Amino acid sequence: MKLQAQLAAALAVVAIAGGAEAQQRDQIRIVGSSTVFPFSTAVAESFGAKTGQPTPVVESTGSGGGLRLFCSGVGTEHPDIVNASRRMRGSEYERCQDNGVREITEVRIGFDGIVIGAADRGAADVDMTLDQVWLALAAEVPADDSCSSFIPNPNTRWSDIDPSLPRQRIEVFGPPPTSGTRDAFVELALQDGARHIACMDELRDADRDRFEQIASRIREDGAWIDAGENDNAIVQTLVNTPTAFGVFGFSFLDQNSDRISAVSIDGVAPEFDNIADGSYPVSRSLFFYVKNQHAAIIPGLTGYVEEFTSEESWGEFGYLTDRGLIPLPDAERNATRDAAVNLTAMTQSPE
Repeated sequence: MKLQAQLAAALAVVAIAGGAEAQQRDQIRIVGSSTVFPFSTAVAESFGAKTGQPTPVVESTGSGGGLRLFCSGVGTEHPDIVNASRRMRGSEYERCQDNGVREITEVRIGFDGIVIGAADRGAADVDMTLDQVWLALAAEVPADDSCSSFIPNPNTRWSDIDPSLPRQRIEVFGPPPTSGTRDAFVELALQDGARHIACMDELRDADRDRFEQIASRIREDGAWIDAGENDNAIVQTLVNTPTAFGVFGFSFLDQNSDRISAVSIDGVAPEFDNIADGSYPVSRSLFFYVKNQHAAIIPGLTGYVEEFTSEESWGEFGYLTDRGLIPLPDAERNATRDAAVNLTAMTQSPE
């Protein structure tokens, strides 16, 4: 089966290179993360305006969904670039390889924080710890201090967890399972929050699989509501539901600061400098991946990469920074740009 997939991918490239006009397209196609979507869209618009070439099509499919599309094969029926709000997984890399997508350039574009926000302006005065976040959103919590057994999460109000937290009902609108934001939130907020509880940290040492199963599972009793891939929709939902919280990327908080405020986590506010230096606990890197095999068949693909990695775009004072992207340090940004514009392919699985 693997050989057949390789042959099929090779034939697809040959057919395109040979001038199969029905399959040709002159517009770059980009899929993936809703968090990276506004940055990618801004670059696409700038690229189109500067070059006169067709503005790339950018689709918000979620990181997981986008990577499935990206890794499905080589040829003009498949996307050229995928945006991701988490790093590509080893299993996704192997799927790409199995389907003939063998030359992939990874571009780390900057940093983002995952925030817990609300339309209630008082949210800015709330400080939650990571273990409190886990105790609010976990499907099951320890029945006692030994973690020898677990019960369905009994907490219905934030104040059930700690009297210092709001007395309002736990209601959180967040991204669905296909979202890279959700993957990162589970890893950085929920799993790390669970480890702040002594017996859960001991469980992790004793039985890693059991720990991850319990620490990662979000409750399904209505306290957490999957709100789709569109972070802007979550923001609008919060405006209409002021007692609820939402989970989304910092860039959306930055662009809606007149309507939304966010809680601090472990005493650190989700602010530009705190995310850039890593002191905000729920910080992550953002990426896009280029299908190098399409560079010869999709006009402007390398030009788009050059525009995205230009100082005018992703630099310290670039137009993406104005939209909430937190840039890489200068040296790393320069090295990443060199690798990106030269389409330096990954040589091994990310994990």
